[in-house]
Parts: sequence; structure tokens; C-alpha cells
Amino acid sequence: MLNIRRYSTTDTGFDDALKQLLAFEGAQDDKIDAVVADILHNVKTRGDAAVLEYTARFDRMNATHMAELELPQAQLTEALNSLPANQRDALKQAAERVRLYHEKQLMTSWSYTEADGTMLGQQVTALDRVGLYVPGGKAAYPSSVLMNAIPAKVAGVQELVMVVPTPGGEKNQLVLAAAAICGVNRVFCIGGAQAVGALAYGTETVPQVDKIVGPGNAYVAAAKRRVFGVVGIDMVAGPSEILVICDGKTNPDWVAMDLFSQAEHDELAQAILLAPDADFLDRVQASIDRLIGEMPRADIIRASLENRGALIQVRGLDEAANIANYISPEHLELSVADPVALTKKIKHAGAIFMGRQTCEALGDYCAGPNHVLPTSRTARFSSPLGVYDFQKRSSLIMVSEAGAQTLGAIARDLAYGEGLQAHARSAEYRLK
Repeated sequence: MLNIRRYSTTDTGFDDALKQLLAFEGAQDDKIDAVVADILHNVKTRGDAAVLEYTARFDRMNATHMAELELPQAQLTEALNSLPANQRDALKQAAERVRLYHEKQLMTSWSYTEADGTMLGQQVTALDRVGLYVPGGKAAYPSSVLMNAIPAKVAGVQELVMVVPTPGGEKNQLVLAAAAICGVNRVFCIGGAQAVGALAYGTETVPQVDKIVGPGNAYVAAAKRRVFGVVGIDMVAGPSEILVICDGKTNPDWVAMDLFSQAEHDELAQAILLAPDADFLDRVQASIDRLIGEMPRADIIRASLENRGALIQVRGLDEAANIANYISPEHLELSVADPVALTKKIKHAGAIFMGRQTCEALGDYCAGPNHVLPTSRTARFSSPLGVYDFQKRSSLIMVSEAGAQTLGAIARDLAYGEGLQAHARSAEYRLK
């Protein structure tokens, strides 16, 4: 029997126990950050040479020139054509659904003209070049290519540069096929902090990008954090999370497997169930114990559930919603009879999966909304990745002669109040 934490909201000290359960700290952050700082400095100052050295050291890929680590477009197309028909069709269908959803997110420019002829507005433009980090080797996720590349292309990004480590030369054909479907422009077989540095600073071969998106390990996350400001980043993601709220009427095997779906990512992933029925929690526990033996990643699931998982009895669905808002999970499943009504009580979640049929796995691959979501309670102030992350806004201001009289007087008085005489006189020059 798995030793999963079991709580009730009526327990003394439940609030403190929940805080402790949610707490996450990277014990090696300082050490990792020091290594990453050195890598980034070398890439910034030595360019291609440093990237080649780190790629040889970490990925066992020896190359004399960076050009040897760039994949031709023909190889991406070949990877797509080589897939079994069912995989190729699934990839294309998923891509089309993701594209259709994200086309709804496009922001448009707008303006309005005031009575005196002054025009104000907003101009929306796309980023010029974006870098996409994709995990490689054993951790190869073509779905990550779709979720990061498609909204960028929908936004109008002209050039998408993908970096993907290929340890020992191991290339994942699904990842390359996804790059072909998404129209990725350039692909380099490099990874780690050195790839992030190459994208952020540019080298003789790798072009500097405006923003870096995509998941990676702790070194990649640390590197993205360090280069933020030189370039934009999507987010610094923590371990995967799922919170399931169930009214006790869903098949407990379904709920158990939904918890497994995030727990299998890694030992630090977090899977929590809230339900008002203690008997139902018992049945889910029984399903977990029975089903885990069928899982190829059983050891990872076990470690995740025993270290960071929990089964929590709540007084009712209203209390469950309140707890969910505090947890602010990456993925929230509402496995209840009336998910629409319960959704109205949810304020903080990366993605909300509504109803018993809506397992989180559908969102990971093909539902349409983005699967790049805020973690570690950052859904309190962050949103899923979307087209808007690849667009930026410029304010439009065109003041008429009449408008300059009104606005100039206001600006003059405020500027003198702030002690900024040049501001004030600049406005005064336009006054009649």
C-alpha cells in the first residue's frame, strides 16, 4: 500500500499541513546557479567555441563547427514522412486543434479620435525571432514543440529557432516531425544552459532571439532566469501539478490514473485529490495500490505520491473550491456533476478541466488550449502561454493643435510640481 498523506480539513493544524505540503525548494539551486553563471559567461564571451565544448562534454556530440549541429529542413520533413501513419495523423490533428484555438487569441491594433482631433491607440506587432527549447534524449516531447511553436507562428513571429539536445546523437523523430509541421525555421542539436546562452546572446552561428520559451531541467530553468532582461522568457516552471476535485461519483480508477498522469513526470511532481466522502478516498487509495503495478514508471509515481501527494477530505465542494484557489494548481480537474457551476467559484488555476470525461491528458496533447501553464502557485498572477506572449503593444499618440493646448497645460502644471522644468517647458512651447 502506498503511503500517501491523508488529511481532513477538520484536522487541527490542517492549514499548516497544507502549506508544508505545497512548499517546494530546490536544495541545489545555489550550486546549479553558480555552474550556469559560468556557462553563460563562457558562451557570451567565446560564442560557438564554448557551445561546441559544452556540447561535447555534456551530450557526447563532437563537432568542429556549429554548422554540423544544425539540422537541414529536409531532415525534418524526412522525419515527418517516416512516422507510422497513425502517429503522423495524430500529430497533424493535434497541431490543427492547437492552431485553431490560438487563432482566437490574436490581439489587434486599435485607435480612437477625440473631439479635438487627438488620436490615441495601440499598435500590436509580433516579436521578430523566438527561441524554442525542447528537451531531448529520453525526455522527448513533440507536444511541447506544438504548444510553443504554434502560438508563436500564429502571432506572426517570422523566425523560430529550436534547440534540442541529442545526447550521443540520439534524435527523436516525433520531435523533428513536430518541428516540420509547425514551420520551425532552424534547428540546432544543442541543449542545456549553453543552448539558452547561445539563444540569449547570439553566437557566430546561432542568432540572438527576442524571447526564449520551452521547458527544461534545473540548469535550463536557472539559465532562463539569468538571461531574463537580455531576452524575454515564458516562465520559470516548477514540477508538474494536478489537483482533482471529485464529488465521489467518478470511477475511482479514473481518478487514480488522472493522479498518475502527472505523478509520472518526475519524483517532485504533485498530485492531490479533494473529495467530501472518506469512503471515496478509500476507494481511490485502493485503485492506486492496484493500478500502480501496471505502470512502467511505477517507481517515479510512487515517489511522487508518497513525497508530495495527498488525499484530502473536505466539508463540501465550496470548501474544495476555496482550497483550490489557495493551491492555485497548474492543472485542476473538476470531476463533478455540475462543473460549470463550480468553475465560477475558481479564481486561480492554470487550466480547468471540466467534467468526468475531461482528463488532463487531453489538454497535454490535443484539446487545443496551451499546456504550458504556471506552476508553484504562480497561477495566482500568471496565465497559460498563448499568442499574446509573442506579441507586444506600442502606444499610439498623435495630438492635434487643439489637443496640445489642453494637454499641454495639464502636463505643464504636473511637471512643475515634480520639479522637471524641461518637461514643463517642452509642453509650454506648444501653448499659444
